[in-house]
Amino acid sequence: MTSAEAGGVRNDQFHVIHKVPAGDTPYSRAKHLQLVEKDLEGSIVWFWKAINAGDRVDSALKDMAVVMKQRDRAEEGIEAIKSFRHLCSKQSQESLDNRCGRIEEQIELLMQKLRMISTGDAFNGKTTKTARSHGKKFQVSIKQETARVLGNLGWAYMQKGNYVAAETVYRKAQEFEADANKACNLSLSLMKQHRYAEARDELDAVLQRRLAGSDEPKTVKRAAELLQEMESRWQQLFSLPTEKDLEKEIAGQLELLVNGWTPLRSRRLPIFEEIDTYRDQIAC
Repeated sequence: MTSAEAGGVRNDQFHVIHKVPAGDTPYSRAKHLQLVEKDLEGSIVWFWKAINAGDRVDSALKDMAVVMKQRDRAEEGIEAIKSFRHLCSKQSQESLDNRCGRIEEQIELLMQKLRMISTGDAFNGKTTKTARSHGKKFQVSIKQETARVLGNLGWAYMQKGNYVAAETVYRKAQEFEADANKACNLSLSLMKQHRYAEARDELDAVLQRRLAGSDEPKTVKRAAELLQEMESRWQQLFSLPTEKDLEKEIAGQLELLVNGWTPLRSRRLPIFEEIDTYRDQIAC
């Protein structure tokens, strides 16, 4: 093993060790089995014990759902979340929603999240809440959170193939807080409905830097790719035969058929030609 490889192993071990809580609680043992011993089935047993013991229930339920998904037991993970989410804090409900793998379940949970926002439960009656991303804390407003949840709901409808519902949700999300990423998704939902002119308007807003996030390279690249795909579909659409082309083709085919039904004189057998010639000579 090279020194670089050895360093990489030490770094991995460092990260794993620091993800395992200290102590001998059920949750600590579950995380040790999951991350250190790589015994996923054993970790599920101890995650269950942690939930039943009330030991870091939020984290235990989320981590167990992840491990169950890795073990092809996603259905059990979803059922566990549905059954025990009432034991978890309100702040963890969104993270639990993200652990559900079925589209129908995701839509139901996102709708529930929107109801919690509308009743004030999601923000504990406040107008903002503290969120965390990549280890950093920041304030999120009700308006921003509503737009974000609506964006996730729109994407869930896209995965289900319900592009009309996706369009409706994305448009509502843009009313709360317009951004380039949701504009791209809205454009895609319109393309799926063959409404290319409207889709192009949404992409133009991104490419002309008229929306928040339009300066992000990944978003701009995606908008350009969607525009290219849309133009390709347009070309295919315009290359289809017109009604006049189809009428001419059908008329030509009918003419061939009629000719087949009424054979020309040149197609008659030679014997009939000879009989006709002999009959003409007698008549003379």
